[in-house]
Amino acid sequence: MRENDQKLWYNKYMRRERITYTGAYHHVMNRGYDGNDIFAGNRHKSHFLDYLEGSAKTMKIRIFAYCIMDNHYHLVLENSSGRMSDFLKLLNGQYGMYYRKMEGGKGYVFQSRFKSTIIEDDGYLIKSIEYLLQNPVRAGMVFRAENYTWSSIKYYFSGQETEIVDAEYVNQLFGTKESLLSNLYSLAHNEIPVRMTKHGEILGGETFLKMALKKFNRRQRPTEQSIGVRRKDDCYFEPVERVFREFEDSRGVRLDAIDTGTWKGKRLRGELLILLKDQAGLKYREISEIDIFSDMGFSSLRRLYRLSKERKNEKARNENKIENF
Repeated sequence: MRENDQKLWYNKYMRRERITYTGAYHHVMNRGYDGNDIFAGNRHKSHFLDYLEGSAKTMKIRIFAYCIMDNHYHLVLENSSGRMSDFLKLLNGQYGMYYRKMEGGKGYVFQSRFKSTIIEDDGYLIKSIEYLLQNPVRAGMVFRAENYTWSSIKYYFSGQETEIVDAEYVNQLFGTKESLLSNLYSLAHNEIPVRMTKHGEILGGETFLKMALKKFNRRQRPTEQSIGVRRKDDCYFEPVERVFREFEDSRGVRLDAIDTGTWKGKRLRGELLILLKDQAGLKYREISEIDIFSDMGFSSLRRLYRLSKERKNEKARNENKIENF
């Protein structure tokens, strides 16, 4: 397949479907817009780790490994709660807000929706973790993977406490530190055998693909309770970052400059809440993690959402009356 044809094929299929199900393993990656170094410097990387830990706890996502490079990040995780997309929306949205607050600008921080490869079993999980940990070596940043500060390798077989990664499970996968390092040294520049299909990237065999599709389709099948309630898959919702950027552009104000102690600030916060609920598909629990809403409980958020919707609907009715007149 020629490169241009492959890109067209990728855009047609990969953006449309995202196979996952509760308990699925994934290798996830996202990069800075236009390849920008959005994690340059220790301060940015440290903040990203804070958001990673918090988002994983909130969404109950199990992280096995991470690696933060200057312009992108890698995660190997388990979709343990079935909310991987919500987790990544929250993670990218929070870091995007932080980055634009620190560096300025109103454009996108991340390139696009995250890239995800679904992983068959523990054998392929080991390969993914090895590949992730070797990213700094392949990039020529360090000679050995264990010398890189901003990956999870320092937590394996070290006794260091961490709430970011499930180091104990990774230790069980490799057995010993010597086994882990030996695998890394022997496979330093090897690629993992990822297969690109019309359903996304797969690290596994054909039988696994059929099983994963079956689980995914069962998860997506509407029930009597869900029909007409809300669309669940992240491809129907706007990325949180885009909602933030378009809100700031249309209102002519930065989020961190909104004074919620004023009537105008409260009105703007209500308008943003509507967008985050209706366009980005966030839950109140996720919204409460965002700085501008951090002083509000779930009941306050529900009340603000209802009042803001009423105000919005009333404004639309008045505008229609003027047009009809």
